[in-house]
Formats: sequence, structure tokens, C-alpha cells
Amino acid sequence: MKERAEFLEKVKKRLLDRRLEMVQDLDNLITQKVSDGQVQDTGDEALSLTMENLKTSLEQTDINELKLIDDALGRLEKSEYGVCVDCGEPISLKRLETFPYAKRCIVCQESFEA
Repeated sequence: MKERAEFLEKVKKRLLDRRLEMVQDLDNLITQKVSDGQVQDTGDEALSLTMENLKTSLEQTDINELKLIDDALGRLEKSEYGVCVDCGEPISLKRLETFPYAKRCIVCQESFEA
């Protein structure tokens, strides 16, 4: 029992640390300018558009990870963390250590992705 409580505290700290890192990264991405608006030729314009698309993709990736982290933190608060949302069985500690915001056991995750 004590071992599980220590594990959950460790996971919570890891999720909170990662969340803070993600918020800072997202803030930097949002405030970062891709171009100064002084496009000179079609090559510059194409590069600027490519960089803007990359920035948007990175922002969306960060937002998606933040949602996963917030969901995991919510499950921790409700004492539902580590239980598969589909089958109700415990998620292996190895999986949770590797992917701390996992909400499905391996079997259900594979079925979900199929």
C-alpha cells in the first residue's frame, strides 16, 4: 500500500513537472515570430509558410500532450489513475512508468488503435 502511494506521488510530480515544461514551451512557441513580414521572393515566402506550418504542428502536439497530462492528473485526483478506462483492470506499473498518462492497458490500447 505504501509502495503504491509513493509510486503515485512520484508519477504526480513527474506529470506536474512535465506540464510546467509543456506550458512554457507552448508559451514560447506562441510568442515566437516565424517571419518579419518582409518576404522578398517566392523562396522566402515558401520557407516562411513551411516554418509557420511547422510551428502550428508543434503547438498542436504540445496542446495534445497537455490534454493527456491534465486527464492523467484528473484521474489521480479521483483515485482512478492506473485503472484501464475500458476494461477496469489495473494498468501495469511498467506501462505507467513509460507512459504516465496512459489510460488503457496494453490489450485495450491495441484494440483501440486497431
